Amino acid sequence: MGADYVRRTAITRLVVDSEQRKLLKDTVTAWKRGCQLATDLAWGQCSDKSDVQALAYDTVREETDLGSQHTVLATHQAAQAITGCMEHQSRGQRTSKPTFTAPTVKYDTRTMTLFDDETVSLSTTESRVRCPLALPDDQEGYQWQYLDGDNWEVTESTLTVRDGEYFLHIGFRRQKTRTEKNTTEDGTVLGVDLGIENLAVTSTAYFLNGDELRHKLREFEKVRGGLQRTGTRSAHRTLAETSRREVRYLRDVIHRASRALVDEALRYDCDIISFEDLSHIRTRTNASWGHRWAFRALFEFVEYKAEVHGISVKQVEPSNTSKQCAECGSTSDENRPTRTDFRCQQCETEANADYNAAKNIGLRYVRRGQQLSRRTGNSQLALKSGTVTPNGGFTAYPHGFEAKFTDKPHPTS
Repeated sequence: MGADYVRRTAITRLVVDSEQRKLLKDTVTAWKRGCQLATDLAWGQCSDKSDVQALAYDTVREETDLGSQHTVLATHQAAQAITGCMEHQSRGQRTSKPTFTAPTVKYDTRTMTLFDDETVSLSTTESRVRCPLALPDDQEGYQWQYLDGDNWEVTESTLTVRDGEYFLHIGFRRQKTRTEKNTTEDGTVLGVDLGIENLAVTSTAYFLNGDELRHKLREFEKVRGGLQRTGTRSAHRTLAETSRREVRYLRDVIHRASRALVDEALRYDCDIISFEDLSHIRTRTNASWGHRWAFRALFEFVEYKAEVHGISVKQVEPSNTSKQCAECGSTSDENRPTRTDFRCQQCETEANADYNAAKNIGLRYVRRGQQLSRRTGNSQLALKSGTVTPNGGFTAYPHGFEAKFTDKPHPTS
């Protein structure tokens, strides 16, 4: 049934007082312990949600201050983590027992209530707290379309702590339309690769340069490091303001980048935008906190901007997209001699490495869609010069639309 819904996430900061802050902090601590207890008990024993719940519920309930429903959610979170490890093992990847260190807590409709006065009630280890949402003053903030939309319903959400502030990632869902169900199987796909040198590169050879973002994040990191070493009360206040400036800067960059990607999809009449799965983006890219935040925010911003135009946004398995040749399919570590260059050892194709990865990401979604629908289908990947199918069928754009494609980055303003 999950495939019949469109899902979105709206992120907003919570306005909390000192008492609420303590209760939420205690809940985060108890949640991490509850998830770890359930994982320790179920690791090597079971991975199904109901089985983990039956095995670990009593222990988690007795050894933490979590309420009944949060205890259930913690066992389900453990089951999800164990299942993810098993999937990695099935692909021959190394894995180890999950550990829960992230300052987060899952909420569902039993443990969280969203009110019309722009406040939210959250269960804690002691009692419920009701906090205002720090929403944009005007109606241009993307959160409003979900909060005010009659067709969106609240679903599972996540509370997270960052730099002493509490942020709620509110989950929403609505039923898919008939058109949305069709376009995920047939249509034109725009592949997007995310990275450090280039924030994003598309299968149509559109490059969003990441130099300025990388430079700014290094500057913020240096300032934070100096303030943390100083350690005074004034330095802590300045640190908090610096963190807020960094988030504001990142949001501005991501808004502009997401608009550019959606515009590129519209330009090439794409029905789907395909990203790589962001679950393990830190391991794959050695990305900083700022870049990881940017990657996830970019996906979410593209998702809600694309929806307005009826474009679906999807994620695909990212393994080897940077090492596989988009032309012949050959995969080798030697295919990527440098961070920016791709040179296939099999067919001698040369390309920008991020551009090659973007094409692989798009093609991976096209192939997956065909396998799911059990037919050859009409899905195709958008390139700068035309569209291509997995079996090599190429259709050029009309003369004058694009003369030829290039692997070289071009400036974006």
